[in-house]
Parts: sequence; structure tokens; C-alpha cells
Amino acid sequence: MAEGSAQCVKYLLFFFNFIFFLCGLGIIIGGALVFTIYNDYVDFTGDSGNVVPIILIVVGSFIFVTGFLGCCGAIKENYTMMAMFAGIMVVLLLVEVGVGIAGYVLRDELSDTIEENMFKLMPEYISANATKNLFDNMHEDLKCCGTHNYTDWFATGSYVDAVCPDTASCVPESCCKDKTSCNYMIVPSNPTDIYTKGCNEKLSDLITDNIAIIAAIAIVIAVIEVFGIVCACCLIKSIKSGYEVV
Repeated sequence: MAEGSAQCVKYLLFFFNFIFFLCGLGIIIGGALVFTIYNDYVDFTGDSGNVVPIILIVVGSFIFVTGFLGCCGAIKENYTMMAMFAGIMVVLLLVEVGVGIAGYVLRDELSDTIEENMFKLMPEYISANATKNLFDNMHEDLKCCGTHNYTDWFATGSYVDAVCPDTASCVPESCCKDKTSCNYMIVPSNPTDIYTKGCNEKLSDLITDNIAIIAAIAIVIAVIEVFGIVCACCLIKSIKSGYEVV
């Protein structure tokens, strides 16, 4: 490789590794934020709900360190560092492909887990204050009511028996759009003042939307990784051949 070409590869590799370094930092922060959001609903999503943000934080940390390693290796023209960098980049690329496939396969399973856990916890709304707060916060944040829809509360015996045994057509107050003018104790057949969509759909959509954003970011990072691997191999070849790159 000519000296001028090697110098160009060197600085291109440094530039893209700096971008890679920033991407890693961004993924770590994003993973922490997603973990905070999912952690609020971990009783519904189960352990699988926290898998995605934890993987993001771990992968982001590897990308962060790898980007730093690549920057140092490119500037110092260190053969060992560049070889390590190229190897880690290949592993990261394979891991991202594997995680992407696993996420796509498991997305329906997560929705089923959410549905199952919601139905399991609804009868505890009256007896367990933590469960009550969990549903109330979800109703208000996601603007939803029940699991499939608001009528799920009509079939929740422990709730109906405690709140509206005579009518059996009530929902929690947190299902109200406006609590000051909402008759949640006797819900009509076509309610307009409460949220009617189910929380299973809303929470699943929230997770799916976040996964779609993550997938788009992963594709961009994968392109940078491929470019980085090619540049690293070119620079390694130049260093190994004994060219002095200024």
C-alpha cells in the first residue's frame, strides 16, 4: 500500500472509530433509559423484558471500548491493537446478527408473556397495593384499560365483588380520561370517558417500537463495523509490510 493511501486509511479509521466510540456511549445511555422504562413493567414482561436493555448496555460497553482501542491503534499504528480491534469487530458483528435474529423470533413470545402476567395479576388489584399502583400507573401512562380491553375488569371477580357487586360493570378510576367527570362505577356499553384499548397491545407496541429503533441503529453501526474491519485490515497489512505512516 502506498504511503499516501495508508495515511488516508489511518485517518479514516480514526474518524470512524471516533463515531463508533460515540455510538457506544449513546447505546449505553439508551440502554440505561430503556432499562428504566421496562423495569416499571417487569412484573408484566418477566425477566425477558429486561434482557433487551441489558444486552444493549453490554454491547454498548464493548463498542465504547472497541472504538477507543481502534482510535489508539490507528494513531499509534500499533499492530497488536489493530489486530485485536479487527477481531473484536468481527465478534461484535456476529453477536449483533445473533441478537437481531433472537429478538425477531422472541417478539411474539414476549407479547404472550405480557398477556399471561396481566391476567394473572388483575385479581390482586384490590388485595395488593403494589399491583394496584402498577396497573394504575400503566393505565395513565399508556392510556389503556384492562388486558385485552376495559371489559376484562368486568370478569375480574375479586375486583367486581369489592367495588361494584350490583352492576358488575366497573373499571378502576385510573382508566378514566378525566377523573373529574368520569363514571367509572357504572360503565355503559359504549363508553367515551374511559380508555377502552387493552394494555397488552399498548405495552407490546411500546416494546416493538423501541426494538425497531434499536434495529435501525444496529444496522447503521453494522455498516460502520464492516468499514472499520476493512480499514483495519488494510492498516494492519501496511504496518506489517513495514511502511512508515506519518
